[in-house]
Amino acid sequence: MEDTRKLVQCRPKPMKVQKRNTTQFLLPENTTPTSSGKYNIYPGLTVPENSIQKGYKTLAARIETMGTVIMDGYVGVFWEDLRNGLNQEFRQKDVRVLWHSVDTALKTSDDIAMLVKPYLGGDDPIFGKRTDLKLQDFFQDEHLQTLKADDKADINIVYGTGAELCGWNAPVIYVDVPKNELQFRMRAGAISNLGAEKPTHTKMMYKQFYFVDWVVLNHHKKSLVTVIDVIVDDQRPKNPFWTTGDCMRDSLKKMSENFFRVRPWFEPGVWGGTWMKDNIKQLSTDVPNYAWSFELIAPENGLILQDNGKMLEFSFDFLMFQEYKNVLGEAADSFKYEFPIRFDYLDTFDGGNLSIQVHPQQDYIVAEFGENFTQDECYYMLDVKDGAEVYLGFQEHIDPNKFCEELQLSATETVEVDIKNHVQALKAKKHDLFLIPAGTIHGSGKNNLVLEISATPYIFTFKLYDWLRLDLEGQPRPLNLERGFKNLDFNRKGDVIRKEFVSHPKVLVQGLDWNLFHLETHPDHFYDVYRYEFDTTIGIQTDSRCHVLALVEGTSIILETQRGMRQRFNFGETFVVPAACGTYTLNNESGYRCKVIKAFVKSKKMKP
Repeated sequence: MEDTRKLVQCRPKPMKVQKRNTTQFLLPENTTPTSSGKYNIYPGLTVPENSIQKGYKTLAARIETMGTVIMDGYVGVFWEDLRNGLNQEFRQKDVRVLWHSVDTALKTSDDIAMLVKPYLGGDDPIFGKRTDLKLQDFFQDEHLQTLKADDKADINIVYGTGAELCGWNAPVIYVDVPKNELQFRMRAGAISNLGAEKPTHTKMMYKQFYFVDWVVLNHHKKSLVTVIDVIVDDQRPKNPFWTTGDCMRDSLKKMSENFFRVRPWFEPGVWGGTWMKDNIKQLSTDVPNYAWSFELIAPENGLILQDNGKMLEFSFDFLMFQEYKNVLGEAADSFKYEFPIRFDYLDTFDGGNLSIQVHPQQDYIVAEFGENFTQDECYYMLDVKDGAEVYLGFQEHIDPNKFCEELQLSATETVEVDIKNHVQALKAKKHDLFLIPAGTIHGSGKNNLVLEISATPYIFTFKLYDWLRLDLEGQPRPLNLERGFKNLDFNRKGDVIRKEFVSHPKVLVQGLDWNLFHLETHPDHFYDVYRYEFDTTIGIQTDSRCHVLALVEGTSIILETQRGMRQRFNFGETFVVPAACGTYTLNNESGYRCKVIKAFVKSKKMKP
């Protein structure tokens, strides 16, 4: 998977005060269900009526019942907007409120810069190393102790990222921001990194978010899941949506025993295509293309709750922190709170080739970046045009030294490389599965819609050749030749590629109107892939394994669980059935045979 989407800055229409830099639509306040067969970009779990409230007025009324409040939350929250909006409501009621900013207890920005420096990889524009810092390390303990409630006020609120560290015995309000909106705010220069005085270049900010801020704040968030009294969705400026912690926790439990679909989000890119723009009608068309759909990238997706059309979103992390055992089943001890499998789309229809690239091998990603497992991938071809290709593996005659020399010359002298002299270009057709374990040279060609099935890590792409392109801002796209050369496996070449790196489907089980195919993955992949093809209905057992699924042919299906929950999923949508679900049924609404892909962590007791 390409990683430079983090560097893309879309050009929005002028705003009076720009707080987000994107042309993507803000999550609407209300939504209506899409019709059968129409991809839905706002999936959600229905909660009891009146569970979701909106606006400062309702939130202020809830706070009045508390008296003393901890208002903690994620980096990227517009804290002063939240404070000012609530203050206006309190003043109208003549309620005296004392606000205590936890930011006053932060270490100096210079001290914090020194604290995080070892994890930021120096001048590297993309890569650092996952931190082992904790949120407490960013604060002066003695100053935290000075933040005390004042009995003379009607309400005391300690607020800001890390407010719970003050140790108040008080209800906790947690304010969350989805990762896509956080990045749109970052690109607008509207927010900064944890403890920083001001925003910096977006590349550097994203790097610190990924390797430091999100790691630290997710650990802190995990400690709060069971004690949150109110969860606030802050993505709509000056219009917070909120629900109770009990509603959130009940919803997470329900998802973990039945199914869920995260909210996908979409980004343009230099090689992006037209398929998603033409086929997903809820998307903004004010973009040059769409390169990615983040169908299920656990660290960056959110989960939506819906109440009579009202929508509230919070991060996917909450589900794993509370319910990882229900979600992952027998794989829970291996992966803990890290959801292991990623689905995303790469759209090159009428676009360009992806870079020629490689992902780090397991020992390298652990030692260099602090990740627990590496970025093993597969390309499932959801749609193609005539002549579509996938670059995969080396030619039989590959000369490693000559290849490396040509790439270095290209990088320094802007010289084109005839990449097919070195790398195989395989013809691609619908429903092919190409296997890309770490260390394998690869890249999608143009005119593909790739469903990328992968281990969850998603930014660790070492680009070796990028067709001499600039990014959407007209800047050179960074190559990673030194790291790439250290990870390339030059034995993955010639005929072995078609034999061992292209999956060859085999029928495992069949019935009157259905077949189950095994699309065997490479031995290095910790996950496997099956495909169900059926005319009417098929029943499936989780066998204590989490299933990640997508409808890859057909208009729509209805999923039914043994607990009585039902949900329609449309063509192209990714959804998850947790291990704790047990038994579920897929019912075909298409009127013709449909196909459903399923990925799951490999097990010693392999049952279909």
